[in-house]
Amino acid sequence: MAGHSHWAGIKHRKGRADKQRSKIFSKLSKEITVAAKLGSKDEDMNPRLRSAIQAARTSNMPKDNIERAINKSELNKDVNYNSIVYEGFGPEKIAVIVETLTDNKNRTVSNIREIFQKNGGNLGSPGVASHQFRQVGVIRIDKNKISTNDILELAINGGAEDCSSKGSCHEIITAKEDFYKVKIEIEKKIQEFVSSGIEWLPINKISLDLEKTKSVLNFLGTLEDDDDVQYVYANLEVDNKLVSKVSTTW
Repeated sequence: MAGHSHWAGIKHRKGRADKQRSKIFSKLSKEITVAAKLGSKDEDMNPRLRSAIQAARTSNMPKDNIERAINKSELNKDVNYNSIVYEGFGPEKIAVIVETLTDNKNRTVSNIREIFQKNGGNLGSPGVASHQFRQVGVIRIDKNKISTNDILELAINGGAEDCSSKGSCHEIITAKEDFYKVKIEIEKKIQEFVSSGIEWLPINKISLDLEKTKSVLNFLGTLEDDDDVQYVYANLEVDNKLVSKVSTTW
């Protein structure tokens, strides 16, 4: 949904072409609707809505879909979505955090628990896995949009904690509470992001062999396929060579 493919336990998003496009758009629409419902419908006055719309544009979501999602916040006033975070351990004791937006808590927890159990994992209580992550702001920008030196200067001046270049992106890390402040500073020069938002970054990652990695990725994919799930995070380490092998055999 976020438009980047960090298989290594940052934000697991599978891009299965057309089959996944409608599901991704549905999740994006839900986030836009909730953001518009909780604040101003003017993205310039609502940082959460602005981030949601940017994510939608990055995923090539049509403008009409975005506008419908914003308008839906007025039409369905009786429907309230709750943001609920679930934690647990998947196959090979991989720590997992699942962020959801749901209008039915009982349905969601039942579905999430079943997915964990069917894959040899366990859904735990709050805090059971989150201590293995840190929640930070993350902004990713296409390297073609700005030079390494310029983005580093922007990040430092904006108050970011860290800035590095990985793969095709510049990645800026901020303290959770400083995310929107830093983002606003960067937007003065760059308006298009590959992704931006508050994420759970693993403090330490676990490396597995090919077969075990495939098993974990299948589990993460099943979680993501649930309609109530917005994001899935795990402390799985996968290097680029292994990603290539998984992609061709998965």
